[in-house]
Amino acid sequence: MGAARETTRVGATPRRRRMALGLLAAAALLFAAVAPAWAETRVALVIGNGAYRSVPELANPPNDARDVADALKALGFAVTLGVDLDQAHMEKAIGDFALSAAAADVSLFYYGGHGLQVAAHNYLIPVDAELHSVDDIDKRTVRLDSVLDALARAKGVHLVFLDACRNNPLKGLDVALRAPGLARVGDAAGFLIAFATQPDNVAYDGAGRNSPFARALLGHVAAPGVDVSSTMIAVRRDVIAATGGAQIPWENSSLTRQFYFAGETAGDSAPEALLWRLAGGERDPALLSIYLERYPDGEHAADVRALLGELGPSPKPAHPSARADVEELLWRLALSGRERKLVELYLARYPAGAHAREAQALLASLEEAQGAADDPGLVCERLATHPHDETASTPGVELPALRADAAAAIGVCAQAAAAHPEIAHYTALLARAEAAAGRMDDAYAHYRKAADAGDARAMYSLGLMLETGDHAPKDPKAAYALYQKAAERGLADGAINLAVALAEGKGIDKNLPRAYALLQQASQSGSARATYDLAEFAEHGYGGKTSDALGLYRRAAELGFAKGHHTAAALLDEGRAGVAKDPAAAADELLSAVAADSGESIADLASRTQAWSPATVKALESRLAAAGYYSGPIDGKSGPALGPALRQWRLLGAPEKS
Repeated sequence: MGAARETTRVGATPRRRRMALGLLAAAALLFAAVAPAWAETRVALVIGNGAYRSVPELANPPNDARDVADALKALGFAVTLGVDLDQAHMEKAIGDFALSAAAADVSLFYYGGHGLQVAAHNYLIPVDAELHSVDDIDKRTVRLDSVLDALARAKGVHLVFLDACRNNPLKGLDVALRAPGLARVGDAAGFLIAFATQPDNVAYDGAGRNSPFARALLGHVAAPGVDVSSTMIAVRRDVIAATGGAQIPWENSSLTRQFYFAGETAGDSAPEALLWRLAGGERDPALLSIYLERYPDGEHAADVRALLGELGPSPKPAHPSARADVEELLWRLALSGRERKLVELYLARYPAGAHAREAQALLASLEEAQGAADDPGLVCERLATHPHDETASTPGVELPALRADAAAAIGVCAQAAAAHPEIAHYTALLARAEAAAGRMDDAYAHYRKAADAGDARAMYSLGLMLETGDHAPKDPKAAYALYQKAAERGLADGAINLAVALAEGKGIDKNLPRAYALLQQASQSGSARATYDLAEFAEHGYGGKTSDALGLYRRAAELGFAKGHHTAAALLDEGRAGVAKDPAAAADELLSAVAADSGESIADLASRTQAWSPATVKALESRLAAAGYYSGPIDGKSGPALGPALRQWRLLGAPEKS
């Protein structure tokens, strides 16, 4: 049989689109505010227990703790790190932490290791715990309640991260009241308590250096201008993707104010956009090359290649910029993206820089992680991950590229599935590699096995095969049932495709309210594409309020679906969907689209066809003229004359105001 066509009826936004957020930010903001001054006092206690003596050892918690501690130090926390602590040292560390938290504005507790619950109380297990009876649990472990009670007496924001609900460490011990994982806790004000997985469920230790939860948290915690609630949405998406929906991070929040790890006004662009602005603005060949390695299909890949072409075949390495803010931005990029080459470049250019010590610690951690990069699980993820999975460290592989490496992917994914039978996601990745190689019978069988084991991506992929009849008996009803299950496990793609089926009424009763509810669910989980589809529903009167459409299109753009800016501009330009005509706002949205998309908006505005009202084009010309990029007439006529100014805006954004 031939290889399957890998189709996505609607599909989630690829990770590269998710990362291209907010490119309209002025260059001044991108540079001047990249290093927030921590006006608040921040303290953290980070514990990672792995070297257990009487219960199964865990490989990753010590690594997780060290890496999280380093990340928090770089974000202004005074950190106490505890690795492989016995009961006495855990209790002392928690007591000391409670004292420091009492005088702090922000306190953070992170625990990785074994944990369990008995009668709805959670217990963290020291490495010296010997548990032979129910009584031993209370005597030889640390009650999480003691940590929470101590923090509740302190002022400020309290953040608790529990990567502790791992598989049962007490096999053979008869504890009738014990449930899997950890119980939901916390009712005091000022807390955010985040669990690595949903209450009463277990989490995985993970392949490679870090657990899925720690890896996702490290991938997002240093993102500038992102509040902690949005950080947890991003972490949840990544863990769901990395575990196929088997593990869904959960949190209880009673925060009375929002908290930003990397500063509220540290810039509103994600790493890809910031790297492009820095590399392009400085015309730096090293940074331009790093961009292409990291984002070969990124929104600015064509711009980068063109600029490298202008610089010539052998561009001279850039010297450290005279601007101190470039050093800060380079460090912020290295930290938020955990990008080894950026860290190395920072240290090469600023060996005695303000962040040299932090950079050396981060580099050591990344080098150790690289040493674990040949783990079959990580190689399988790298070779076979679907680009819509949006995992924090794996951008995903399109089907043609996977097809070229299919044999290697099949071999290593088979190893990973055998080594980690409890993680169905590796079986799903094996199925995808087999489909790419044309081994459709094997692919169907492994998708079915992974779906039956609860892998959401496998449910979705199997659903596509059944819906379209692609190398499987066509069965839309079974496909929609699989989409429903995938949606219930947190996969936005499943919710989106089921919503489309319900909206069209093909093979299923038409049900617009249910379709709208599914899109709301996916949108609330952070799906940019679902948010855009929700906006279309609102605009056309299929659900919600028509007046919601503009805000939803803008929200989709903020989440990374650049088309949202363009469609929002159209509403403002034409004055439809309950939106009053507003040429100035339409021009702003168009300039956001120019900065965020892959060049479509420049092509549109530079076309000889007048697609936008003269009033909107005049407003756009005025903005470009005020930026110093356009010297032509303010006549409201789009066309090729706007091209150079729009390309300048795409590279530099709005200039710094004097």
